Amino acid sequence: MATDSELKNKINYLEQELSLKDAEIARYRAELNRANAELEKIIADLGQELKMASQIQKILSPTEIPNIPGFNFSTKFVPGSDRGGDYFDIFEHEDKMKFGVVLACSSGYSMSALFLSVLIKMSSQIEARRGMVPNIVLSQMAKELVPHIENRDTANVFYGVMDRRSFQFTFSSVGSLTGFLLAQGSENLTKLLPSTGPFAKSYDEKPLAQSLQLNARDRLILCTEGVLMAPNASGEVFGVQRMAQAVTDAARFAVHDIRNEILLQVEQFTGTQEPERDQTVIVMEVKDGVIKLV
Repeated sequence: MATDSELKNKINYLEQELSLKDAEIARYRAELNRANAELEKIIADLGQELKMASQIQKILSPTEIPNIPGFNFSTKFVPGSDRGGDYFDIFEHEDKMKFGVVLACSSGYSMSALFLSVLIKMSSQIEARRGMVPNIVLSQMAKELVPHIENRDTANVFYGVMDRRSFQFTFSSVGSLTGFLLAQGSENLTKLLPSTGPFAKSYDEKPLAQSLQLNARDRLILCTEGVLMAPNASGEVFGVQRMAQAVTDAARFAVHDIRNEILLQVEQFTGTQEPERDQTVIVMEVKDGVIKLV
């Protein structure tokens, strides 16, 4: 049986061990607090960078569409709270009888920035060679863009040119951007299909050109992935069928009503006013009677 002295020694030893463990726990807790503080700073900095990137992208998106005789336009860009990458523009050519429509949807802000840098770099070439058909523009864009794409980043691009002399719309599309042609007097939509998959690290395809002959009161509707892939609470996405239904629901009204109806139905479907991903909708209409005047 242990003596009182032995018990006291054992208690002292255990108290010393406990004290050492407490000191270790305190040290680990302090290190954990420092790590948490650094992590929170990184998250805050990243959030600020994403917010800044979103704001820059919003500023870069055109707020005024040129007044092009014979056409009505309605556009809307809704920035995403978590993921961005949309860009669009409608611009007149040096030949005032032609204008271009570009719509892009990237996998994120970094990819969007890369796309914008390539677009800016190519703008002088496009300006100098207004005769370039859209598929050639996208082919040259691929040469500039693809070597710099990393990991799983992607870019979907639509570029079209309208000739106001003939009312022929020539376009080329890569990726999953969705376009519809709503012909005057018809409730059936014609879907504009892309010619290749999206620009990606392994992209090795040749975009093709397609043409549409537009008539008075014909409407062209374009939207990005943020619209089609908007999920509801169950994880179901908005999809092409709901998009087409939104267009036909407002087909008898003006271009602004079609645009608003699409975004309204997306909002009702998802149950949120602030989408996670950028959403862009473009609606273009040939004015009534303009073909006869030309």
